[in-house]
Amino acid sequence: MQLDLTDKRILELLQENSQFTMKEIASRINLSVTPVHDRIRKLEREGFIDKYVCLLNRRKLGKSLVVYCNITLDKQKRESFEDFNQAIVNMPEVLECSVVSGNFDYMLKVVVEDGEAYNQFYQHKLSALKSVLHISSYFVISEIKYSTGISVR
Repeated sequence: MQLDLTDKRILELLQENSQFTMKEIASRINLSVTPVHDRIRKLEREGFIDKYVCLLNRRKLGKSLVVYCNITLDKQKRESFEDFNQAIVNMPEVLECSVVSGNFDYMLKVVVEDGEAYNQFYQHKLSALKSVLHISSYFVISEIKYSTGISVR
């Protein structure tokens, strides 16, 4: 499926606010409600829309510390990666986990309450994984840009 400008505008609006009604979207892109509804359903069916979520304010929830962690595993073997992957998906403190190229194997984005909470996470969860050889932690001082929107243009 090729996206036209109308599809892209719909995706932009839904990323801005997934609670926009069909009527609100239709008025913003100068279409009637039925074609907007049909396009959104097609975008969902084709997998362009993964899911609808609510973004929470982490600070209001007391999660004020963001830490990026570079992780190096002890062995470059499939079992080590599988064990690490399985453990990480069950850690709610980890919002993102990516396998990366370069001097380390993984990059994590961790969100916790404070330094003490990170220390507990680090000592009792992350460094407790048998496949972890090295952890480098980078504490976010200030976020310059934070966005969940993906450019569709």
